Amino acid sequence: MPRTARDTPPPLELLCLNALWSIQEGNVKAVQALVARTRPLAYTTIMTVLERLVRKGRLKRRKIGRSFVYSPEASRDSLRRAAVRELLNGFFNGSEQELIGFLMQNAQPVSLSAVASESGSHASAAAASSDGGRTQAADGPTEEPIDTVLL
Repeated sequence: MPRTARDTPPPLELLCLNALWSIQEGNVKAVQALVARTRPLAYTTIMTVLERLVRKGRLKRRKIGRSFVYSPEASRDSLRRAAVRELLNGFFNGSEQELIGFLMQNAQPVSLSAVASESGSHASAAAASSDGGRTQAADGPTEEPIDTVLL
């Protein structure tokens, strides 16, 4: 079965694009240094990914001395729009209303301690107290909860 071209980049390409969006332009070594903060990858791996992005038209490159300098050709917002379009078409039959309804239905603030308890990592680390939604560690002082919306 032939593969179809996707508008959204795979994870390694996205890491390199994020690095270049933050520095505007850079050589392989500069991109590798930024990517290494979250995922240490070999110089040759970064070079291969950058070349793939050039072929796809997402980056442009120019030669300076003996090395190439890469810069984003595709904007972050254009790729965000493409990702949302893929999400809409793949999971919501192209309906923005279905996506919005799903997000509204599932957008409930969740305490991080509750998420940790559900995952089993800190099941007994915190106990809810009755003082206005504050959480209290079993052996420590009362802390304010960190609420976030999980989508």
